[in-house]
Amino acid sequence: MDLSRRRKLSSHVETSSMNDIMFFLMLFFLIVSTMVNPNVIKLMLPNARSGKQAMKQPITVSVDAAGQYFIDRQPTSPTELEAELARRVEGLESPTAVLRVDASLNVQKLVDILEIGNRLKIRMVMATQAQQASGK
Repeated sequence: MDLSRRRKLSSHVETSSMNDIMFFLMLFFLIVSTMVNPNVIKLMLPNARSGKQAMKQPITVSVDAAGQYFIDRQPTSPTELEAELARRVEGLESPTAVLRVDASLNVQKLVDILEIGNRLKIRMVMATQAQQASGK
């Protein structure tokens, strides 16, 4: 008499549908991780609420190699620089100034202009020149 079981018990779990789910989860996380980048530079982009756009002309503050100050190509003295800038930005919503400082000058003159701009709530942008490729 044969008393052994004819069917063996198997503890097998079907995972074929799990492969599809894991594949879609992996795709989802890959796509989301490329969209979220912590090294993004935050820019202040203009709003386009109306169809009409006005170009804003920035104020140019220049200091040449001799230490002479200019605002929009008009000479001014270092002592009158803050008063002249305050007069020019009066009534402007978000004033912007482009700084053009000669490379041979010390940094203190640049810092002084940046402090004046900070007191007057002017956005300051430093103008630079592209580096020339050397033919060595």
